Amino acid sequence: MTTREILEKYKRIAVVGLSSHTWRASYGVSRFMQTVGYEITPVNPNEREVLGHKAYASLDQAPDPIEIVNIFRRPEFVPEIVESAIRRGAKVVWMQEGVIHEGAAQRARAAGIEVVMDRCILKEHMKSF
Repeated sequence: MTTREILEKYKRIAVVGLSSHTWRASYGVSRFMQTVGYEITPVNPNEREVLGHKAYASLDQAPDPIEIVNIFRRPEFVPEIVESAIRRGAKVVWMQEGVIHEGAAQRARAAGIEVVMDRCILKEHMKSF
């Protein structure tokens, strides 16, 4: 599945590492995705609310359904997030620019999850649409 097909098909994004600090990439990217019609679910144990939505401490606590898990965390945290994405039945694991973890990507693919790695979801949306 191409990134365009992913972005056309799935509209619910759980953003792991979404910060309420407006200068953070996670905030700007998620705000953009929200303005173009995607539903954003913030996942960050240090936040209560981001972009007008309740923040959840972990992906396991976020409400269903979860379609895209967009990861704004360092690579060492990715395997645990992927395991949670598998448990939750996510369709896509999207690792933002600079987030690379081949082992976790293989694990997600083996579980039938599409993987996008080291790519910005905002930039891919801008290129596609």
